[in-house]
Amino acid sequence: MAKYRKLGRTSSQRKALIRNQVTNLLYNGKIVTTESKAKEIRKVAEGLIALAVKEKDNFETVTVTAKVPRKDKDGKRVKEVVDGKKVTVFDEVQKEIKKDAPSRLHARRQMLKVFYPVKEVPADKAGKKKHTKEVDLVDKMFTEIAPKYADRNGGYTRIVKIGQRKGDAAMEVLLELV
Repeated sequence: MAKYRKLGRTSSQRKALIRNQVTNLLYNGKIVTTESKAKEIRKVAEGLIALAVKEKDNFETVTVTAKVPRKDKDGKRVKEVVDGKKVTVFDEVQKEIKKDAPSRLHARRQMLKVFYPVKEVPADKAGKKKHTKEVDLVDKMFTEIAPKYADRNGGYTRIVKIGQRKGDAAMEVLLELV
């Protein structure tokens, strides 16, 4: 008996399909797909959620001094003349950053191997490329999804059968986060 379903695809196509579906599931919270695909996607998604739950609090907050360029009211950098050259003026600012523990960093990189980059487009600016913003799905896993499932031991997804697809009579299901 095989350890996984081949889904009628080559290994590279199968890997791309699973990555895409897992990314969409964790970004949107639910997807509609066939039953066999859902069972494969569930394995990967639940593993990633379990990893996020395990490592969600494994960081320390560090205060860092950073040099930030001073800006005028229009948002342009302020420049001063020093020794005949124009030089940007910098201010020192204290910033609080999260420093990942080595195991959390490893978990973050494991997630990045699976997730595709996600761009979010505001509804009112649809079709405008400059208004899109990159969504940090790994950060969403640690800050939103992991705390939600912290007290749960597995079983983070649910498969609900919808019915047969009209074209090929494949069983369609709704795969959602519980």
